[in-house]
Amino acid sequence: MIPSREAVLAMPPDQLGGLLSLVHPHIQNGIFVPAGVGRRGNRQGGTDFGYRDGADKEVERATAEAWQWVEQNGLIMPAEGMNGTNGWKTLTRNGEKIAKKEVDISHYQALTSFPKSLLHPAIAAKVYDAIIRNDLDEAVGFAFRKVEEAVRAAGKYGHGPDDVGTKLMRKAFDKDKGPLTDATEPDAEREALAHLFAGAIGRYKNPHSHRTVGLTDVKRAQRLVVMASELLFEVDERHI
Repeated sequence: MIPSREAVLAMPPDQLGGLLSLVHPHIQNGIFVPAGVGRRGNRQGGTDFGYRDGADKEVERATAEAWQWVEQNGLIMPAEGMNGTNGWKTLTRNGEKIAKKEVDISHYQALTSFPKSLLHPAIAAKVYDAIIRNDLDEAVGFAFRKVEEAVRAAGKYGHGPDDVGTKLMRKAFDKDKGPLTDATEPDAEREALAHLFAGAIGRYKNPHSHRTVGLTDVKRAQRLVVMASELLFEVDERHI
């Protein structure tokens, strides 16, 4: 799988977590021992990973760190009863998807590197859950719908034909009379904020309202929901 031991030692634990795809041949009655996955054999009590004769303790330590990452991120868990006490593991539902190669482990790598704390409280729980389910369109669409709703509520607008989408953003942040503009800021900055909100809603909310966009890149979805969060925080600061 990784011909060079130098490559193994250079890889962080989350990338080495891809060894989860090697699990199935090692499963016995639904359980397995992580330390045995990927090994070619055993010599005098040591592990031969095929990189050099005898035990390769550096590779063994790197793979142990990878298994720890896999377990900490909910892809494997201890087996029931004494088996679990003795080091046997079983796949979680998400781990099963990776082991069967239905989902690539890069999806979970992206999730673990994503700081949920950056998300606005109004969208954090639902958006994060949708991304975990790989429902990226729902995550992004919901986040930007919440931006529109927040602007409508903060500006005390109704639901007229001009109280949605980019028209709503232009009215709410109009540099001269918008209820969410800040008269203490320079004209150019007030106008830029109106462009920012209108552009974000036009580009990222409206398409999700009218069609299935078909997002497949989890990191892009994460970037977009963080953008929506920043807009929501901006509305909070201007809502009196």
